[in-house]
Parts: sequence; C-alpha cells; structure tokens
Amino acid sequence: MMKNEKHTIFQPERTPLKVTLLILSGSSLMCVASAVDPLRAANRVAGETMFDWKIVTVDGQPAVTTSGLPIAASGPFETGEKTDVLVLVGGFGTRDQVSHGLVSGVRRVARAARACGGVEAGTWLLGRAGLLEGRTATTHWEDMEDFAAAFPGADVRPDRYVIDGPVFTAGGASPTFDLMLHLIRTRLGMAVALDVASVFIYDQAKAATDAQPLVSLGRLDGYDPRLAQAIRMMEAHVDEPLTIAAIARRIGVTARAMEMVFRKSIGETPGAYYLRLRLNAARRLVLDTRVAMADIAARTGFSSAAAFSRAFSKAFGEAPVRLRRRLIAQ
Repeated sequence: MMKNEKHTIFQPERTPLKVTLLILSGSSLMCVASAVDPLRAANRVAGETMFDWKIVTVDGQPAVTTSGLPIAASGPFETGEKTDVLVLVGGFGTRDQVSHGLVSGVRRVARAARACGGVEAGTWLLGRAGLLEGRTATTHWEDMEDFAAAFPGADVRPDRYVIDGPVFTAGGASPTFDLMLHLIRTRLGMAVALDVASVFIYDQAKAATDAQPLVSLGRLDGYDPRLAQAIRMMEAHVDEPLTIAAIARRIGVTARAMEMVFRKSIGETPGAYYLRLRLNAARRLVLDTRVAMADIAARTGFSSAAAFSRAFSKAFGEAPVRLRRRLIAQ
C-alpha cells in the first residue's frame, strides 16, 4: 500500500464497493473497458458482487466514443445519489466541459463519496471541480503541460497513475487497467488480482510510478531516432543484455556517440538507463507475480539471484524478497 492510500478504498475489504462511472462523449472505448472490465472479472473470480458498478452519462443518453461506438447508460448522472466511488472517464472535448451544473454536480457527489477518480481527460473535470487542489495527479501525456498550467495548485507528474488520498488519476487505457488491478489486489488480495489479469492474458502489470511509455518512446521518435532505436533494442534484450558497444554497432554509431546521445537526451549513460529498465521490469515481476526470485533474476539479465538482490536493493531501498513479503502481508 502506498503511504498516500491510507484510509481510502485501496485497503483490504470484503464489503461491496459501489462505483459510479460517468462516461463523457469523446471517451476512448479502451478507457471505458479498462475501467469496467477488471471490476466485472473480479466479481466473476470472487463469485460474488465485490464491485457494484454502473455507467451513467450526463443526460442518460448513450455516450459516443472516439471509435463511434455508443456506450449505453443506466441513466443520467444524479447529483443526489450516493456512491462510494465516482469515476470520470473523458476524452476529446472533456477539457472544455465547464458547464456550471456539471462541475458543481461532480464536486458535490465526489465530496460525499469515499473516493473519486479521473481517467485520461476525465482528470480535467476533476480539476475544474477543484478536487485536485493541493494533490498529486496525472493525465494523458499529450495534455501534460497544458494540464499543469491549468491547475497550478496540483502537483502534476508523468506517472501512469497516481493515488493521493481519496483522489486517483490515470493517464490512459493501459494505466487505468493497472490501476483497477491495483484496486482489486489491495481489496481482495493478490490471488484474485492475478486471476483477473489471467482472464485478459495480461501478465505484466505496471507500477504506478512507471513513466507513461509514450512520454519516453513516442516523443523520442521525433527527436533522435538513434535514441529510440537503442531503447527499443534494450527492451527486446532484457533477459540477455547486450553490451553498450554491441547496441551502438547495431544502430550504426560509436559507443561514445551513443553515450553522448543518452546524456544529452535523458541525462544519464546508456548503461545506467539499461540497468534501470531491467530493474523496473524486475520490480513489476516482484510486485505483480509469484515468479521465483531466481527466475526473475534470469528474466531480467542478472547472473545470479544474489547479484539481482543487491542491484534491486540499491535501486529501490529494499530487497525484492522483503518487498514481496511486505506486499503479501498487507
């Protein structure tokens, strides 16, 4: 459990959680599915209704997604109806949803709920309602700079998802899926979360503080293709790391030139970046699977479990075995 999750919905509970999802037209179909389907699967795995969710829209009419497919609603957004969690899912045009009635309604329902969240551009509506003031938050990487400027009272970070007390935000579809798996794990346990992940053949959930991938790779393509090529090569050889010289040869530069590219673009050496990439992959396996430590070491390119444990402890301040035990005990 993150330190800022104390006394929120992200804690062990077997009582059903009532979740209201307000879907705004212009949302991504994948964002809607990532928010809803893990909860549905959790109910199926648990054999009982642990998440009592429903979909509403502003006027009760189907919300039209960016793909043109409509999302049916059980009714309109009712500001007088109580819920445990209010989740706002938005996309194109959401940042301009500034009608007084909608903003005040969201504020009223969210403040009466145990928690509220924004998915992708749904974070803008949270901000308009004053719910991000003094809190840490994230949004989709394309909107990051504008979002930070629009809500200077929020600490905006490029994380995949952020949980700050009763408020949570996610940057897009995949981070939302990770967030929901995290919710399921903290409430119902790792076994249920793993079973839910297996339903979708989803075997490497991301940590909240992992950088959104399009921030690193999507934008790099436009700035220095050599850097993007090198990073993709590193990602493809996590289990059997290449030497920096070998990577440089494959992308057609000298090792020194590649080091200059990395230092200029991301402020660290290729070796340091490669190690961090492998350790982040290892951390996901430690946190989200039951894979043995020796196997994790092998999968992430370490010569032994001992070498892996030393590197992991230095990077994250805690041995991988201890981190997993602490996680299971929570």
